[in-house]
Amino acid sequence: MALRRKQARKTRAKKGGGIAKAIARGRAARKAAKRASVQKSEARNQARTRRLAPLEIVSAPHSRVAAQLGDEAVVATYNVHRWTGANGRSVPDPARAGFVISEIDADVIALQEVLRPYDGEDPLSSLSSALGYHYVFATTRVHKRGEQGNAILSRVPIQSCSVLDISHSRIEKRGVLAAQFGDFDRGLSVIATHLSLVDRTRGRQVESLLQHPELNAGPSVLLGDMNAWRKCKATRTLDDEFSRHHNRKWPASFPARRPVLALDRIYSMNAEIKEVFSHNTEASRRASDHLPVVARVRLPGR
Repeated sequence: MALRRKQARKTRAKKGGGIAKAIARGRAARKAAKRASVQKSEARNQARTRRLAPLEIVSAPHSRVAAQLGDEAVVATYNVHRWTGANGRSVPDPARAGFVISEIDADVIALQEVLRPYDGEDPLSSLSSALGYHYVFATTRVHKRGEQGNAILSRVPIQSCSVLDISHSRIEKRGVLAAQFGDFDRGLSVIATHLSLVDRTRGRQVESLLQHPELNAGPSVLLGDMNAWRKCKATRTLDDEFSRHHNRKWPASFPARRPVLALDRIYSMNAEIKEVFSHNTEASRRASDHLPVVARVRLPGR
């Protein structure tokens, strides 16, 4: 009987030791998984910090002869919808928008909702290099897939650039990207933006835009996704202030597959817009939910 009790105690001790070891192994595994998760999160945040530059400017390396501004310039604005196509649910494919940009063949084109992912190849850099454009990019907000913002692509070398924060709201982050081209005798300023969906915020953003020094420093164009989905104070102010844009009717650009709203616009100051139209092709109707809007701008003589 004593021997049996002794063996039972040994068996229970052995089982207890096994359970304790299993518990210890489980705790160690959970701690290791937690450390790995923290390290992964820190690495991701560090990558985001490295990529998140408020302003970046790069020149197309393969162009040997620098283009120059002539008497006229073709400018365009295009909301690329994070490269996700007309429905916004497709896998990002910058090649679709890139083909549309090649169709337009503008001297200067402003892009909105440009997404530069944290991982992998930078689509904006690849696209600009393939099409022979210089580019400047400014981040407006951090998207879950990368950094999102505005870009200006140009055949003409970019002389200088600047960024202005016009968010006026904690919900919608918005900015203005300005770039200057040409020289003192024949220059052009391009002010690109993407305005808010909210009327009141959009009105304050327009007030900030009208104070931008580049608008009155010489020939300039203001262009972008103005979200002018209905008549409001912001759109009336823009139309009044830029009464010299010489446009009688804005081309519809949204939604791309059946455009009815003139959300995307091009205004000019100290320069004449000779023609403005939406670039409506089979490719542009698939590449984004916005159609590009293109204008032919006449610059003042020397």
